[in-house]
Amino acid sequence: MKVKNSRLETLKMLISSQELSSQDQLLQALAQEGFEITQATLSRDLKLLKVAKAASSSGKYTYVLPNDALYKRVSNHIPISNMAMGTGFLSINFSGNMVVIRTRPGYASSIAYNIDNSDITQILGTIAGDDTIFLVKKKGITEEEIINALSVVIPELSLHD
Repeated sequence: MKVKNSRLETLKMLISSQELSSQDQLLQALAQEGFEITQATLSRDLKLLKVAKAASSSGKYTYVLPNDALYKRVSNHIPISNMAMGTGFLSINFSGNMVVIRTRPGYASSIAYNIDNSDITQILGTIAGDDTIFLVKKKGITEEEIINALSVVIPELSLHD
């Protein structure tokens, strides 16, 4: 068990300090640290650690630890102020009671999460992909009401025409 715990700690350290985007890269990095394991073992370790893939500040999908996506250390440092400048929102379009929001790649899920957790009563629900959010508004709600309600979560909407 001591070897497994050591391997898991090493894996966490590698994920939090490098931009690793494939299991092959992870296996090579672990091998350099003295851990020769199979892909199946690595998959089990990643599941145990609840590792996910998320868009890094460079736009590349890399492995991240839970709650680490915003604080991930990367080799090309970007000032926090630049990372927090926007929500990733690109556009919004309406068709009947349906709304489609376009975002930068990797942003849709977090924006939809914020919408769902903002108790916006004019919205029935959201479905998010990588760069698109599908939203259903309640019957009788105007586009302007949706934009006003969403501007709390997406400040760029107040500038949208």
